Amino acid sequence: MILEATCTDPQKNTLASHNYLSWTQERWEGILEFKRRFLQNPREDPRQCPYLSQEVANSWIRCQELGIDPKGSIMHRQLTHDQYQKILDENQLLINITRPLINTFKNMALLTSGYIVYLCDINGVFLLQAGEMVRVKHEGVVWSENTIGTCAHSLCLQLKQPVHLMGPEHYSLHLNNIMAAAVPITNENGEIIATLILGQPLKQNPWGDYFANMRSHTLGLITALASAVEAQIKQHKTNEKLRESNINLQILNHDLQTARGTLETTLSLIDEGIITIDANGNIINLNQEGARILGLQSLEKAPNISNYLTKQSRVMSLVQKGYNGDVEETIISGTDEQPYFINIRPVIDKITNENEGAVLKLTHIDKLNALVASRTGAVASYRFEDIIGVSKEFQKNISLAKRFAHSKENILIIGESGTGKELFAQAIHNEYRPQGPFMAVNCAAMPRELIESELFGYEGGSFTGAERKGRPGKIEMANGGTLFLDEVGDMPLELQAVLLRTLEDKQVMRIGGRSYKKVDFRLLAATNKDLYKMVQENQFREDLYFRLSVLNITLPPLRERREDIELFSKYFVETYCQKLGWNTYKIAPEAQKLINEYDWPGNVRQLQNAMIYAVNSAQDELIKVENLPNYILVDSNFKKINAKNSDSLSDTLKLEELEKKAIVAALAQANNDMFDASLLLGISRSTLYRKIKAYGISQ
Repeated sequence: MILEATCTDPQKNTLASHNYLSWTQERWEGILEFKRRFLQNPREDPRQCPYLSQEVANSWIRCQELGIDPKGSIMHRQLTHDQYQKILDENQLLINITRPLINTFKNMALLTSGYIVYLCDINGVFLLQAGEMVRVKHEGVVWSENTIGTCAHSLCLQLKQPVHLMGPEHYSLHLNNIMAAAVPITNENGEIIATLILGQPLKQNPWGDYFANMRSHTLGLITALASAVEAQIKQHKTNEKLRESNINLQILNHDLQTARGTLETTLSLIDEGIITIDANGNIINLNQEGARILGLQSLEKAPNISNYLTKQSRVMSLVQKGYNGDVEETIISGTDEQPYFINIRPVIDKITNENEGAVLKLTHIDKLNALVASRTGAVASYRFEDIIGVSKEFQKNISLAKRFAHSKENILIIGESGTGKELFAQAIHNEYRPQGPFMAVNCAAMPRELIESELFGYEGGSFTGAERKGRPGKIEMANGGTLFLDEVGDMPLELQAVLLRTLEDKQVMRIGGRSYKKVDFRLLAATNKDLYKMVQENQFREDLYFRLSVLNITLPPLRERREDIELFSKYFVETYCQKLGWNTYKIAPEAQKLINEYDWPGNVRQLQNAMIYAVNSAQDELIKVENLPNYILVDSNFKKINAKNSDSLSDTLKLEELEKKAIVAALAQANNDMFDASLLLGISRSTLYRKIKAYGISQ
């Protein structure tokens, strides 16, 4: 018998030879019996089984070493939905090519009922399946030697050739009655990128001529299908290369007119203006957006690009030099002038090395500014409905801001630090120009020498360290939207005049620039200072003050709307706990009392930070008095001491003595911490230092 001859030399006992052996009842039952013994006794060596190929036997041994459970589920999900979707996206071309071929393949009369065809990537992830057999819920399921053990897919990859595997040859007991054929799919470089697997149930004894013919047909059909897929892949790659070659040839072709039809179809999909010109500036082609920018209906008169450029334009001189780079220019269409960023890409004849012209891409400056604004984090995310507060004064401010938002006038928002000035600015922007950019500048957080370039921008090479191509300022980038100047009282006097001119003329010139650019923006300013007092002290320009404060909103500090303190404290605890994925912490009544009584010199921002501290220091989901920041506890004790001492103080004490005693008491309660002591006294640290020195108080 052939089987006897095979087992005399285990090294020649290969899967290739076994694929063509008859499946006799003896072979079938022999594998089943040996598999039963092997799974019960790991010391059994499957390489000694005369009915198994060396490849299958070695695979069984690896599966055993990997700890694969032959009885385990073969439908276990190994990938998340996102991981699986990413793999599908990466193999979309392969799936699109294979699907119609499988649909044709499944109508072949040579197949028995109950078959199924799988397309798997090299890791065993199911990309596609079709057929009559009960389908695998394959999303996230991976079939490989490392997950379900010996299977047609894994052996096909190892041997790099078609493989046919009968039921008991599979390592998993769930596949004992499945016949599977797997064929590798290679790309144009001969690399295996996937496998096609044809599976069929064994509904009768798998021996005899019928099954021998069936295995031959099965392997032949799936091999033919794989060949068809490979041919389609190669054809697609060939077409891709041809398309790339055609594009290059169109650019290099002397008669660019012949390429107009193809270019118009392609370029119409691009939302920037694309204009092709020859070396003399004659317009050869342009897309729909390019025609709109220039105000052209057709190219019959073959206009020259110079007709749409200013006299100072450098575009044509750069094109004739073969310049490859970018330039900012003004495009003139009739009486309209608009700023554009122009990418110049020269077209050079690779044979003669002569300059054929250039392709120009026109992007409106506003579009670039909006992109820069989004990338710099200048996003207005708050709306009026996001602002909380129940006090009458605060609700009045919200109503006033909503009405002001629909006006075009400048708005000045006044309030202490932490009262929500920027929240109001964002809400006004989203009510007025939500689609436009929101550019915020903190005049106090920036060195004086940088504020000017930040606001007005600069041309390339204007000063040491300047970017080569220049940079637009926040005013320029706010075009079509809102400019928010926070802490405007800290703006240097010398810049106030320039800002005033910009507000009056709605034009801006960059540092080192030679021309003005029109800008359309709504100005919102905020300050925690008394600007009118600064005007009287000649620290702020009067004309700018009146220009900024056409409409005023004054936000009260938190200590003047105490009904909001408890609301805010609970809100901040709840939102912070949600952010961490924790249950919402409760605030003990005695802790809430101290929170409500504290004056909160840092306003809402300080309260938010205090609640974050309290949540992190609390236990058992309850915020107690000892979980509050130290400065709240010190303030409470100080008030108690003052209340106790007030009864014994003589009405004849001088104010200086009272002040001195208050400072001593505050320092004692704050453990000589100057910051906490200044908070208790309600004065700045610099004032506290000065009074300590004046009164000769020792620390």
